[in-house]
Amino acid sequence: MRKIATFLLLITLSLKGMAQSGTNIFGKDPIIHLENFQKQRLYFGYYLGFNSFDFKIDYKNVGPDIQTQKTTGFNVGVVADVKLQEYINLRFEPGLYYAKRNLSFPGFTNQIDIQREVNSTYIHFPLLLKFSSMRTGNIRPFLVGGVSTTLNLSGNSKTKDDNYEQKFRVKPWTTNYELGFGIDIFSEYFIFSPSVRGVFGLKDELIRDNDPNSPWTSNIESLKSRAILINFTFH
Repeated sequence: MRKIATFLLLITLSLKGMAQSGTNIFGKDPIIHLENFQKQRLYFGYYLGFNSFDFKIDYKNVGPDIQTQKTTGFNVGVVADVKLQEYINLRFEPGLYYAKRNLSFPGFTNQIDIQREVNSTYIHFPLLLKFSSMRTGNIRPFLVGGVSTTLNLSGNSKTKDDNYEQKFRVKPWTTNYELGFGIDIFSEYFIFSPSVRGVFGLKDELIRDNDPNSPWTSNIESLKSRAILINFTFH
């Protein structure tokens, strides 16, 4: 919720800055910017943003939960947008995402056994459909959804060491579905598009310890990533 509030504040400040610079967005007769830009069949852009990754953990047996401490990471990537029809676009948004989670396992007294730091460097490949509303002045809200696949470059998947050697391991490839919303804001020279999107992992990512009775992984039925992405796209 704090990140969404920050996102809304940034939008408010951006709109205020445009208003102060003479860009009429909500006025009665706004000056229409880049009127023909989105009539193009294909156009490109880039995005910057930040993320908050979590794990959804299902257990085999009822017991104390593993606690996940989330931190804020960052995103950077490019956008290729293909117009399918007036209100629907197909978007490919490959990017590099850095995230960090800290896991606290119950049942231990030694801190070295309790804590596992999960640093993740993702190459993210989302293929999305963007559903835009009618343009009102210089704004155009939209919904976005689709599927993605993600390569984790730092999941320890190739190491034979496991939690007994303080190595928490996850699979290198995951698949997800994504849903979100945003708004296109047309300025005189470019389109600024802030958006919020949820990412929901579809497959179990955990590589279990070599010992089938491991106190860290034996009770985990599945472990899937969840994330909130806040991106600021420029076309």
